[in-house]
Amino acid sequence: MDIWLQELDLASGRLVGPKVSLWRGALKVAHAQEGPHLYKIDGMYYLTIAEGGTGHTHAITIARSASPTGPFEGYKGNPILTHRHLGRGYPIVNVGHGELIETQKGDWWMVCLASRPYGGYYRNLGRETFLVPVAWEDGWPVVNPGKGVVELEGEAPDLPEMPWPAAAVRDDFDGPALAPYWNFIRTPRGDFWSLGAQPGSLRLALKRASIARDDNPAFVGRRQQHMSFAAATAMRFAPKAESDEAGLVLLQNADNQFRFTYGSFGGGAEAGTALRLTQRRRGEETVLATAAFAGDALELRVSANGQRYAFSWREPGASEWRTLLEDADGTVLSTDIAGGFTGAYIGMYAAGREAGRGANGETGPAAGHAADPETGRETGNDIDIDNYADFDWFDYEPADA
Repeated sequence: MDIWLQELDLASGRLVGPKVSLWRGALKVAHAQEGPHLYKIDGMYYLTIAEGGTGHTHAITIARSASPTGPFEGYKGNPILTHRHLGRGYPIVNVGHGELIETQKGDWWMVCLASRPYGGYYRNLGRETFLVPVAWEDGWPVVNPGKGVVELEGEAPDLPEMPWPAAAVRDDFDGPALAPYWNFIRTPRGDFWSLGAQPGSLRLALKRASIARDDNPAFVGRRQQHMSFAAATAMRFAPKAESDEAGLVLLQNADNQFRFTYGSFGGGAEAGTALRLTQRRRGEETVLATAAFAGDALELRVSANGQRYAFSWREPGASEWRTLLEDADGTVLSTDIAGGFTGAYIGMYAAGREAGRGANGETGPAAGHAADPETGRETGNDIDIDNYADFDWFDYEPADA
């Protein structure tokens, strides 16, 4: 696989002129040469790339040339950074995709991606960002001199502190806009969420769009940032029809998730309301636990101790949490089970009648609701503004550093 160079016409946004092959990577047995960065440093052009894929064999390699079009000379000390030789038991793995940075004080650093497995070789946090120092010797970068690896803790750059504002443990949804740590699944379509419909609450209107399918469900979530944590929410919701549900979702992707919801799951709204914990693992769904409940307000909580997850609930005003399931296997939220390389999300979810199921029982991207004829994804027209869940607050509290 080659790394190519071609001119970009900024006015038209198009590539123009001849394509030039710069480099094919450092190793004959390498694969997935990608993510190139080209720098001009002290009159030389340096090309860094990622090799080995985004998994355990990930690595960063480098070449240089007197011209941006080459020929490029590979560094004999490649790779300049990798953890593949350290084994799967090392606390930081799949290091790659590095970027060289010079500070205003002339110091050099590298920002790179890597993962922290826990509870075995499972990476629920996906790829995270790491920082390592760099020195130059004989015209080549030496990453973390004397150590050569990314560390869990290390020296910081000699720069003024500019801390990112820390997120509060509790979001009361009192502001005019969602905090920047909240995300949707894909670009939100339709007015399914609101901070103004019920001031002091996040309202999610029920959509006929399932989070167990690749579409645009009524979901607002934030990243799981810690190996151990507790997350909780207070919800007011009254199911009106069979299959109405709302609550908490822990999400890796459409096929790998936990749904901890209150709803009507059969037999009509009056007879079938309950709490239900559903696990979806590699596309196969299992109901892990249920509890009878009939009301319009409750609090839901999930706590994680490494890969062991516990789910509990209580009615507003109650002091004690009631356990629904004490020991669920959290590895379903890891990229090693689900594929890909993104981390897990935790958030609030609401789904309406026949989410993902048509009137005749058929399932699929377009089942039971309007869909884009080209993509098969729902268009945002199936939002029940008269049926909704109000989330009064959401807590996320880490239990590890």
